[in-house]
Parts: sequence; structure tokens; C-alpha cells
Amino acid sequence: MGAPLAIICGGGAFPLAVAEGARRAGREVVLFPVRGFADAAFEAWPHVWISLGRFGFLKSELRRRGCRDVVFIGNVLRPRIRDLRLDWATVQLLPRAFALLRGGDDYLLTGLGRLMEESGFRLVGAHEVAPEILMPAGQLGAVAPDAAAREDIARGRDALAVMGPLDIGQGLVVMNRHVVAVEAAEGTDLMLARVAELRGNGRIKMPARCGVLVKRPKTGQDLRIDLPSFGARTVEGAVRAGLAGIALEAGGVIVADSAALLRLADQAGLFILGFEREGAQGS
Repeated sequence: MGAPLAIICGGGAFPLAVAEGARRAGREVVLFPVRGFADAAFEAWPHVWISLGRFGFLKSELRRRGCRDVVFIGNVLRPRIRDLRLDWATVQLLPRAFALLRGGDDYLLTGLGRLMEESGFRLVGAHEVAPEILMPAGQLGAVAPDAAAREDIARGRDALAVMGPLDIGQGLVVMNRHVVAVEAAEGTDLMLARVAELRGNGRIKMPARCGVLVKRPKTGQDLRIDLPSFGARTVEGAVRAGLAGIALEAGGVIVADSAALLRLADQAGLFILGFEREGAQGS
């Protein structure tokens, strides 16, 4: 616990939320923001900017700073090899890198985690460092789901249980017990924008405040590397898509700035519900 915690930071608010949680727990933190994805807010913390394709540099800086435990958190898009400026350590890994890029997101992220562990570092989940950012169970905010919404949630949970082992996505939208959109490479926010567009052009003919965004980790997903996340942008997207609410697996999704997003949801009449994972008491 005396060694600094390294946080590899992609885009979004979640890396700083994890850093603040670790600091409150008494942990020294060094941030490693990724160029092109992380923003200048990270410069207020002890930090080292890193670039994709510079694995050798990252390893040497982790060791120089005395870091052994490493957290991955934030948004980073899958790179193209030809767009990267590779250092020698990364060039030596190219055969493995090509193999990883041919798989799905889980396959890629699990492979990257394995490379870190083979280099002597220990992967730590963001939820282990800052458990207070995990989605709690039960209703959040002032709005409750009705019977129709609960049926949509149940259908969404069943569909995600089937999709998860195929490494398809972590979220989907259900309306009147029909899956109308599935999250793929575009991510949750762009999926919701697609639902809003489909409503706007008449491809989805449902009344306002109908449908639920359901989100949970994929079956077998390594939560140390790719824990699903939820923030204010998702609430705004759900409102524009005309949904009734959002249902997230309790303990399986991280939430940034929960007070702000609950205000947004309450103002819009949107419910937010944390459901227990399969096999848990009360699920």
C-alpha cells in the first residue's frame, strides 16, 4: 500500500473520480494520461503523459515512479497500428498486438492486461480502489419504474446474458419488451443518439417516456480492465431518446458525479434503478 498507484487515464470524468477515491483512502497516486484522449485536467495531479504504441516508455516510467499496482480507466478508441509511433518494446510485441486486434474488445483488453502482468505489474480494478463509485442497488432519485418498464428491464437482462459471451456489447434499449438497439463499437451514448434519430424519423413508433436503457458487464468480463460506466451524458442521451429510465447492474457499473446525474434524471422524470446480478439475493 505504500507504493504509488498508477492510473492509466483515457478520456472522460472517471479517471479523476478514481484518483480522488484512492487519495481519500490514503493512497499516493500517479496519473498516466493518454495523449489524444485525456485532457489537461490531469495536469493538476502528479502525472506522466503517455502515447499509444510506447509500451517500453510506459514500463520504464512506472518503474521509475515506484508503481506496481496499475488501474486502467477512461475512454480510449481502438488504434490502427499504422497510426502509431512505436518504440522498440512495442515493435517486439507486434505479432501479439496483431492477434489481439483481430478479436473483440474483451479479447483485446484481457490481452493488454496480461502483457502488464507479465511485465511485473499488478492489475487493480477501479472498483477496488474506489468502491464508492459503484452503482448501488435499488431506486435512485425520485422516479420509480412502472410495471411496463420492469418488464423491459427483465427482457434486457435476458438479452444481455445471451449477448455477453459473444463479446457484443454491455448495453441495449428495450421498448415494449422488444430490443430496439444494441450497443456495439459506437458505445452507449451514440447508441442512444441512434434511438433518438429512429424516433425522429418514425422508424420507432412508441409514445414518449417509453423504453429502458439496460446495462451490465458482459459474462466473464474482466472488471479490472473494462468496467461499464455511467455519467451525465448518458442521462442526457436517454432523455433525448425519449426513454422512461435507465437500469444498471448494482456493483457492476461505475457512476461519476451521481448527485449531478440524479438531478438531471429527476428534472426529466427519468428513473434510475440498480438491479442485482443474477444469483444475488433480491435479484
